[in-house]
Amino acid sequence: MPELHIPETLGTAPFDPRFPNQNQTRYCYQSYLDYHRCQKLRGDKYEPCNYFKKVFSSICPNAWVEKWDGQRSEGTFPGRI
Repeated sequence: MPELHIPETLGTAPFDPRFPNQNQTRYCYQSYLDYHRCQKLRGDKYEPCNYFKKVFSSICPNAWVEKWDGQRSEGTFPGRI
């Protein structure tokens, strides 16, 4: 019998009172910005930045994140990081 792999605890982003509505687009975008700002200020090794990564990875569609990453690498990302 094959060994059963149990994934680690799954969850989604916690409630943020800045974004009380059902539409979580702004929460997604803000978390993406916060993660990259945190990385820029504190460096890659700073563990608390991963909270923002977890949030945007949970809420944002993968296509958006890929698009934003591409825009950042090309220098055309519209957000201020």
